Amino acid sequence: MKPKLASFRFYEELNDFLEPADRGKTLEYRFDGNPAVKDPIETLGVPHSEVDLVLVDGLSVGFYHPLGDGERIAVYPLFESFDISSLQHLRPRPLRVTRFMVDVNLGKLARRLRMLGFDTCYGNRFEDREIVDIARRERRIILTRDRRLLFRKAVSHGYWVRSDDPDTQLCEVVARLDLAGQVDPLRRCLECNGLIESVDRETVWSSLEPLTRRFYESFYRCPDCGKIYWEGSHVAHMSGAIRRLVERS
Repeated sequence: MKPKLASFRFYEELNDFLEPADRGKTLEYRFDGNPAVKDPIETLGVPHSEVDLVLVDGLSVGFYHPLGDGERIAVYPLFESFDISSLQHLRPRPLRVTRFMVDVNLGKLARRLRMLGFDTCYGNRFEDREIVDIARRERRIILTRDRRLLFRKAVSHGYWVRSDDPDTQLCEVVARLDLAGQVDPLRRCLECNGLIESVDRETVWSSLEPLTRRFYESFYRCPDCGKIYWEGSHVAHMSGAIRRLVERS
C-alpha cells in the first residue's frame, strides 16, 4: 500500500524543538493508517504541552483528529497577543495559582523564582516520574531543560527553558508566562520554599553573629527549616536585581 503524505508547519518558538535545518519550513510526514495528529507532532519533536492550536487545512482541530492523506497541518504555540477564543485551544486553562515544579538541572532558577515569591518545589534527587507526579498532584507547572520530560502523557502544564544562564532563564519564564504582575519578592525561604515570618530579635538572639546583633534590629525566620533572615545590604542588592529582572522581562 502506498504511504500517505501530510505536511506540517510549526510556528514561532515551536521551531526551537526542531532540527536547525527543519526550522521555518514545511515538513513532509509519511504515514500509514489514520494516526491522531498529536502523534506526528511529537514524533517531529514538539511536546504536546507547548502546543495551543492546530489547524488542519485551515480548520481548528483537537489532538485526536485522525490524520488524513494530503492534509496540511499548521501548529502554533500559546498566543500572547491574538484573540483565538473562537478556536479550539489545546493547552489546559492556566492554573488558578501559579506554582512551579523545577527539575534537577534548574536549582539556581528555583532559588530565583522563590526570591520573586513564587511557590517553587525543587529537589536535586527527584526522578522524572516523581516530578510529574508531584506536578499533577499539586497542580504545578513543570520547568525543565529536558524536553523529553514534557512528552509524558500525564504532563498538562510544562515549559522547556531555552537558556542555560540562570538570570536569563528567570527573565524567560517571567516573560513567557506573563508573571510580572504576580511578583511578590522576599517572602519565601530561598532554601526550602517556606513562607518566612517576622520574629522578635530576642527569639533568634543566640543564633546571631556579634556584628549582626550590633547592626540589625528586624529579623525573619522560616518556620519550616529555621533559616534566619535580616534586612542587610544584600536586601537592597536583591531588590535592585529583582527590579531589573522584571523590567527586562
